[in-house]
Amino acid sequence: MMSYPYKDIEKKWQKYWEDKKTFITNLDNHHKPKTYLLDMFPYPSGDGLHVGHPKGYCATDIIARTKMMQGYQVLHPIGWDAFGLPAEQYALKTGNNPATFTKQNIDNFRKQLKKIGFSFDYTKEVNTTDPEYYRWTQWIFIKLYQQGLASLEDVEVNFAPELGTVLANEEVLNLNGKMVSERGHHPVIKKPMRQWVLKITHYAEKLLQGLDNLDWPNSVKELQRNWIGKREGAVVNFQVANQSQTIKVFTSQIDTIFGVSFLVISPEHYLVPHLLTEAYWHAGQKYILETKSKTNLMRQEDNTLKTGIFTGSYAIHPLTKAQIPIWIGDYVLNSYGTGAIMAVPCGDQRDFLFAKNHKLPIPWIFATKDHTKAFIGAKVYINSDFLNKKSEANAKQIVLEKLEKLNIAQPKTNYKLRDWLFSRQRYWGEPFPIIYWDDNTITTLDEKELPLILPKIDNIKPSKTGLAPLANANQSWLQVTRKDGVKGRREINTMPQWAGSCWYYLAYLLKNNQGDYYDFDSAIAKKRFKYWLPVDLYIGGQEHAVLHLLYARFWHLVLYDLKLVPKPEPFAKLVNQGMILGPNNEKMSKSRGNVINPDVIINQYGADTLRVYEMFMGPITASLPWQENGLVGIHKFLTRIYRLYTDKDYQIKVIKENDHSLDYIYHQTVAKVTSDIANLDFNTAISQLMIFINHCYKATKIYREYLTNFLKLLNPFAPHLSEELWFLLGNKNSISNSDWPKYDKKVLITEQVNLAVQINGKTKLILTVDNNLTSEETLKIVEKNEKVKNILANKKIIKKICVVNKIVNFVIK
Repeated sequence: MMSYPYKDIEKKWQKYWEDKKTFITNLDNHHKPKTYLLDMFPYPSGDGLHVGHPKGYCATDIIARTKMMQGYQVLHPIGWDAFGLPAEQYALKTGNNPATFTKQNIDNFRKQLKKIGFSFDYTKEVNTTDPEYYRWTQWIFIKLYQQGLASLEDVEVNFAPELGTVLANEEVLNLNGKMVSERGHHPVIKKPMRQWVLKITHYAEKLLQGLDNLDWPNSVKELQRNWIGKREGAVVNFQVANQSQTIKVFTSQIDTIFGVSFLVISPEHYLVPHLLTEAYWHAGQKYILETKSKTNLMRQEDNTLKTGIFTGSYAIHPLTKAQIPIWIGDYVLNSYGTGAIMAVPCGDQRDFLFAKNHKLPIPWIFATKDHTKAFIGAKVYINSDFLNKKSEANAKQIVLEKLEKLNIAQPKTNYKLRDWLFSRQRYWGEPFPIIYWDDNTITTLDEKELPLILPKIDNIKPSKTGLAPLANANQSWLQVTRKDGVKGRREINTMPQWAGSCWYYLAYLLKNNQGDYYDFDSAIAKKRFKYWLPVDLYIGGQEHAVLHLLYARFWHLVLYDLKLVPKPEPFAKLVNQGMILGPNNEKMSKSRGNVINPDVIINQYGADTLRVYEMFMGPITASLPWQENGLVGIHKFLTRIYRLYTDKDYQIKVIKENDHSLDYIYHQTVAKVTSDIANLDFNTAISQLMIFINHCYKATKIYREYLTNFLKLLNPFAPHLSEELWFLLGNKNSISNSDWPKYDKKVLITEQVNLAVQINGKTKLILTVDNNLTSEETLKIVEKNEKVKNILANKKIIKKICVVNKIVNFVIK
């Protein structure tokens, strides 16, 4: 079979869309329903795109093109997350300026994206390294500072001397028992430093509550809930024997107090010097030093050997008055709770392992015969004095009330979430709009002085002492003088890469025709935010499930409280696309040698083949290996479509009057493709398109309108080919400006089917419904049923799963 001329077709229509401004969105036209589609914007690396990158972009592009034909005002922008450590490391290695090759990388990425034919509105393009962009990143920082949400604090940080910078916990790995940087595997040490911190903890409860109303994967919401780590409990005061010191312990299990056989404090706890006795001083200091080489993740692992050292001191049990030993253990983090725990080895596995390792007593306060591990299950108290035979809820209340009367405990809500360490000792990042004055005051820049532009400097090498590269900037940039003559010095740290990505979805809305941005608090910004927010669909990798999404939600909530944005959440629906793995079933990476360049695929098979294949591989959320034979099959499918519309032997079959021979398969195809696109089931939509084409090849006659409308269904997947054939049929305007086809339900209702209604996967009743209803129509009928209403009464529905003609499953909490 001869291939169709995809190279000529794709160049032709990419130029047409650009010349005709087909996908440029008027942000101020608010007379239609809107759809804001967002991709997690890429970091423009020097390696360019591989075939895994476009997967999420293909998905949003399909929705964008479909919605455009369905009469929506569509915003589908793209931008560049271009600050960050990789560019800085490359600059240090090659001696090049990061700004120069970052621009080259962006130009290359843009060129590659245009080759794939995405409907991005490039006039809204943003770049985090553009001073006009980071003017507003700096402006938001000032707002955070003014709200008391940004402060300088002395904190223990992960410091990489060879990189010369602080790293977040997530940027540090455990390699052979040592802390190393994720990038480059450089040694990392713990070091106290004065750093800028954003007080995300002030928003812990709002961040937690906001998750309930989001259409996000449950796995992502659970990751965020666990990261925030809300726990209801109490702070209990343990008096140190023969000292005036008190150790405060946070516990969510105050009912287990009779099972406490020792206390464990973190190596960083402020009471360590007071508790280490002379006999244990040397061993204790050595242990604390060893701890500094471990990541927090290593220290928190559940099933590893729990190390520790005895302090030589004891605490008084608040109820039994028994003396219990105080230990230092690295599995206790100073950053969580109070940095001290009451160890109940019979009820906590880490405490159990610690007790076993150090031959400490394990009093059993739960009725169980299995003493080989910590108890998990419904609690039946034994050896617990007045708590025996009480329920867990009552036991907690009784102990708390008793200890409150003794002024030994008080209720407390605790969060695992820590404040956000915001300083980086790097060059390639946003400068802080901060000045330190010689009179020991600190001020932000006046908003009129923004942006504070990152100066060009030759020496961006790390100092290995924690002094950031901007210390090497020209004195005319570093030194400032106030109107009253007082001298000052600018902050030499820069912001982390997360800063620019926290608000870029808003930047697209603020972009004006001159290439810069409207003011956040301008009237036009408020109108645009009101119409376009929140983002309707956000697609990106699960690696950003916590940090980026949590940080962006935090900034958005602050802006919401400042009445700058109209809704409290930025992203209504989130989808994590699966990875495209190499042919060897491993993650694509340069080091593994399994990277496939999309330019090569486009040259050999065409952009439409690449797009359709990536969507046909399987569900959008699945991670699947790249297979060359699958690509060949899709190319043959598109070639068959081209032949059907251009080969004279097939054109004689086309008729202007409907003979109704293809009615059922046509309306079925319109219904299924429409429904599947709405549900992001792109692979099954493509299967239906294939079925329709097979019917056309077998048919003796083909109704012309059906062929015309088929191209509209094909367009979101293969835009170049469909546009070409659309114009060959005599149309004068882009297919994107046409109307999405409709289907006749009456044609599809040929019989009725039995539908299983399930709750958490268990069938509760069978309903008889019309055959071939859409997911939306099926759900509407099921939810109106009185029996279903009774079953779901007062239940919290987490998810609705509809398999047309087969089941409706309600996942409830």
